[in-house]
Formats: sequence, structure tokens, C-alpha cells
Amino acid sequence: MRLFSVCLVRHLHIVLVCGWVLFISACSSNHSPAPVKNAGKYQQKNYGQMSQPIYKVKAGDTLFGIAWRAGKDYKDIAAYNRIKPPYTIFVGQKLKIPPAKYKTTGTGSSSNKNQLVSKVYAKPETKTAQSINEKNQQKKLEQQKRKEYAEKNKNKNATTDVASNKISNWQWPTQGKILQGFSTAELGNKGIDIAGKRNQSVKASADGKVVYAGSALRGYGKLIIIKHNDDYLSAYAHNDKLLVKEQQTVKVGQLIAEMGSTGTTDVRLHFEIRYRGKSVDPLRFLPKK
Repeated sequence: MRLFSVCLVRHLHIVLVCGWVLFISACSSNHSPAPVKNAGKYQQKNYGQMSQPIYKVKAGDTLFGIAWRAGKDYKDIAAYNRIKPPYTIFVGQKLKIPPAKYKTTGTGSSSNKNQLVSKVYAKPETKTAQSINEKNQQKKLEQQKRKEYAEKNKNKNATTDVASNKISNWQWPTQGKILQGFSTAELGNKGIDIAGKRNQSVKASADGKVVYAGSALRGYGKLIIIKHNDDYLSAYAHNDKLLVKEQQTVKVGQLIAEMGSTGTTDVRLHFEIRYRGKSVDPLRFLPKK
């Protein structure tokens, strides 16, 4: 009887131990990481495009970088939020992203110089002798202002046109085979992707000023954006090392970065040109090989 009791106790002990081991195994299997899948070949990413109407500024953001992600002209975002040059923004600040039909009618940032492309109908009013007289005076004043404005901006418009066509010596930012071309599709490639070797030279495609140098824009890795004039910007993404700083003036052909694979799966340079905030095919501007 005593021997039976000892065997029973040992049996129960073994059952309990086995049960505990199974319990621990089950717990550990439930918390084990999922198997890592091969990242595969490079695929075009949605390069940080944003669709939300309001953006909250984060550390490392610049107005140029935000405008780049939103696919907008930085001047439009500045005007829409009444931000004046040098376009200083603050962490935590909420910026309204202008709608698709928003256009600026001037270079200033005051609200009376900007408008939505839509019709505005004035409320009808009763005509009186006083109101007719005031309207005539207002009409004369507006005619005089329009005349003065036309004279004042006659030469200014010519200068602006020249500035738009000023960049006549675009150069290739690096040498290599084009892996992926430009696409007009909504989620297509907004530039061209050039193959190369790690630490290969990346050069400025035209004269300008560096307005962004960092890695805060999702999908671009280490990125440089250069402002060439009020109309044109260019971008150089996935770099391994940035060799210039923001606000630095650069010359065409100047070394600005070393090629890498930050933000992607293989070594390449993603190169973009934007005209007034909109992506354009770089091959239209770069010299033919």
C-alpha cells in the first residue's frame, strides 16, 4: 500500500511537470517573432506623399520638405498659412495644406494676394445716388491702380520669364544605368532612379541653394533638395553621406553627396526635378547621353 502511494505521488509529480513544460512552451511560441521575409527587389515607394489637409510640424521639418512631400509649391503653402520669408516654422505648428485648386496670384503671403480658383458672387444692393457716385469713384481708382500696376510690373514679368528659363545647363547628377524612369501615374515614380556603386559621387545638377539636407522625409533616406530659382527644385535621395548643409550655395557639378541605399534596398540615386511644386520628367532637362 505504501509502495502504491509513493508511485502515485511520483506519477502526479511527472504529470504536473510535463503540464508546466507544455504551458511554458505554448507561452513562448505565442510570443515568438514572426518569420522575417526576404525584402525582395526594390519597388517604387509612395515617396512620403501626404493627403491630409493639416500637417503637424515635427523636429527636422522644413517648409521646403513639407511642400515636397505634399507635392505643392512651397510658396503656396507659405501663403496659405501666412508665413513670410525666410519661412520659419516651429515644432508642433499645424500647417494647412492648400487644396488642388489653390493658386497664389502674387509672391507675397498676405491673404489679399491669394485666392481659390472659384467664382464669388456679390450680394445685390439697392442703387442710390450716393452708392452710384461711390462706385464711379471706386471704378476710377481701380483703373488708375491697374494702370500703375501694369507699368510697375512690365519689366518685372519679363524678369520672371527669364528666371523661369534661366537654367539652361542642367547636368547629370551621377553616371549610371537608369533603373526606373519617370511616371505620371498617381503613385508612379516621380523622378528617375540611377544605378551606381556605394560612395559614388553625387553632384548638383545646376547652381542653387540647399534648402533641405536630412533624413526626415519618409521613403527618401538621406536626402538633399536644392532650390535653383523660384520655379525649379531638384532632389537627390538614398545617399550614404551628405556633404553639404542647408542654406549652402552650390555650383553645378559640385560634389554634394555620396551614393548609398538609405531608405531603399539597393544602391541607387533617386533624382527628381520639380517645377512650381509639380514633378516633371528629368530627362526633358538633362543632356542626352
